[in-house]
Amino acid sequence: MDMPWDKLDVTTYSWQKVLGGEGGHGILILSPRAVERLETLGQVPGRPLPKIFRMLKKGKLDEALFTGATINTPSMLAVEDYIGALKWADSIGGVPALIARAEANLNVVKTFVSGNDWIDFLAKDEDTISSTSVCLTLDLSSDEIKAFTTLLEKEGAALDIGGYRDAPPSIRIWCGSTVETADVEALMPWLEYAYNAVKN
Repeated sequence: MDMPWDKLDVTTYSWQKVLGGEGGHGILILSPRAVERLETLGQVPGRPLPKIFRMLKKGKLDEALFTGATINTPSMLAVEDYIGALKWADSIGGVPALIARAEANLNVVKTFVSGNDWIDFLAKDEDTISSTSVCLTLDLSSDEIKAFTTLLEKEGAALDIGGYRDAPPSIRIWCGSTVETADVEALMPWLEYAYNAVKN
């Protein structure tokens, strides 16, 4: 994503989401303003603090944390996997190419949704529709959506497509930059097949 870095003081994300890989690993990006605030306010909360939040050493930002030192022991295999993913991303054109791939995938879903009145985006404001984790509502009950997702899994057309447990009844399609647009296009007829099979 294009990020408004001038507005962001603290940014965190898990690398398994967009470029794949093991869960449980995270990235922390601090702006100079965030570092200044940390060093000015100090880190004395009056209670024990988990290691992951101990970023100061002698009142200054522990820069070793941002140059390869680890807080906990990460999986080196997962780190190497992520380095490989970053090299791949760079080889296809970097962030602009990754964004273009996700947008192309989203456009496939948008075209499909616009042509079918039984499916819609969960986000009602178009500006808040994600181009990676695309969440959709269906003209189906909660039980019918479970049957819909089960059918797609049984057919080998889609795995883990059910909406998040705490979300309204819905489905979600991963359209991130590691997904080929042709695969998203191939999924669309399967959605129609599963909907018709469950509804009828």
